Amino acid sequence: MYTVEPLATSPNSRRKMPRLRRVIASLTTAMLAVSVANAAWADDTERYVMITHGQNSDPFWSVVKRGADDAAEELGVKVEYRAPSTFDMAKMAQLLDAAVASQPDGLIISLTDADALGKGIKNAVDQQIPVITINSGGDKSKEIGARLHIGQSEYEAGRGAAERMVESGAKHGLCINQEQGNVGLDARCAGFIKGFDGSASELATSTDPTEIKNSLVAYLNQHSEVDAILALGPLGSEPMLKAMQEAGATQKFQLGTFDLSPDILAAIQSGEMNFAIDQQQYLQGYLPVVFMHQYHIHGLMPAGDVATGPGFVTAENAGQVIELSEQGIR
Repeated sequence: MYTVEPLATSPNSRRKMPRLRRVIASLTTAMLAVSVANAAWADDTERYVMITHGQNSDPFWSVVKRGADDAAEELGVKVEYRAPSTFDMAKMAQLLDAAVASQPDGLIISLTDADALGKGIKNAVDQQIPVITINSGGDKSKEIGARLHIGQSEYEAGRGAAERMVESGAKHGLCINQEQGNVGLDARCAGFIKGFDGSASELATSTDPTEIKNSLVAYLNQHSEVDAILALGPLGSEPMLKAMQEAGATQKFQLGTFDLSPDILAAIQSGEMNFAIDQQQYLQGYLPVVFMHQYHIHGLMPAGDVATGPGFVTAENAGQVIELSEQGIR
């Protein structure tokens, strides 16, 4: 019969065993310390919630989100972008209430309707959550306690569009409003009508592109005096442009729009559209994150609102803007 003898251990190996255990224990302790430190860092990461009335699949709002994401990555903070699936103030108010309940380090919101969103924003302010409004509602922003508004004067931008068209010979204008009740879009149309000295009308539509096109064609068939048309964003301008192209009428009207998209820029460059009003929406996503971060760590905030527009994109500068648009910045 064979037996297996235990392996002999030398005195040196016996002395090394406790030392090895101490090394392993030290490494384990160090790894746990790193894990705890990482967890603490993660818990301390600044978190901001951005709520808008536009989905990030929209050509305009995708650029806003890109700006916010870029700022978050550069600063090492977290930004959560939230929006209703369609233009819906009730759902936007619900998103706002949920965001406030989550106690973020800051709230960034497009103040589309002060009556619908004001209560939720004031609730955030009462809980010491700093608020920055973007894009819409600059005239109501301070009233409800926001620290700052980043965007453009929608009324003045609409008026500027009308004045540009009038200077080029237009007599009767039409403003296409695909979100009537959106205070920002309503202000654009109001400024436009004022710029025409009352010789302009507003066409209210839904957000459905086919309905926008059909409503525009029906209106123009009944109002032959119209010679200038302003859309309030890509959602309205692209159906408008398609209707004009199908009718061979792009040269019969002065065509303008708010905001940019690849199709709009191509139409401006080719001469099918006269201009687009650019409010540099990338900055509307990027700047509030930067300002929130500075406020969080240093208590710093600009003393006044920040105007990102209006600027006019025409055939003269469309090429440069197209290059930036391809990068998701314009």
